Amino acid sequence: MKLNAQSLGNIDLTALTSQFQGLNPNDPGSWPIAPRVAVFVGLFILVIAGGWWFLWSDQIVELEAKQQEEETLKRQFLEKKKQAVNLDLHIQQLAEIDRSFGALLKQLPNKSEIEALLIEVNQAGLGRGLQFDLFRPGAEQVKDFYAELPITVKINGNYHDFGAFAADIAKLPRIVTLNNIQITPLQGGAAQQQSGALTLDAVTKTFRYLDEEEVARQKKAAQPQGAKK
Repeated sequence: MKLNAQSLGNIDLTALTSQFQGLNPNDPGSWPIAPRVAVFVGLFILVIAGGWWFLWSDQIVELEAKQQEEETLKRQFLEKKKQAVNLDLHIQQLAEIDRSFGALLKQLPNKSEIEALLIEVNQAGLGRGLQFDLFRPGAEQVKDFYAELPITVKINGNYHDFGAFAADIAKLPRIVTLNNIQITPLQGGAAQQQSGALTLDAVTKTFRYLDEEEVARQKKAAQPQGAKK
């Protein structure tokens, strides 16, 4: 006897359907196997869904947050470890910066040396045969730990001597800079006597470091009004 798939499916479906008919809800122990398996599977699914909703979902979110925190702590640890390994190098670099800063600070004259430095700047120009029409120190501008003194100059000479004067200024043991340089042809009667004569207008800046009293005064002035000492 040969059964096809359609007749076998009809027999199974009819048998399964008949097992769910006439069930007594007060006596599930007497139910056929199919309804009991179906109820068990349904309860299992409900338990899994309830556990996920009320318990596991929050735990999974918390677990992901802890994993992210762990990764952050690992990165911080590696960064701090790298800093600790290079601590000696950083200390050495800081000491080198302090030495360099001290060397630069020594190139700034104090208040008593400023007048001598101005004479040196003037002599540097005269030594190159330049003629000063103007040499006027301006108002001193006080910064954090140093003061800046601008000097407006107007010098007559030729281009080559101007270059030599700038080189001499750069060779001074103190810091002196030339700023806002303008070079124009020399005007007036002197221009007729000198071929190729030029006029250099510039602001020469020199610097000096503040003494302890001036630094203390600067810090006091920088404090907000009403701040406690």
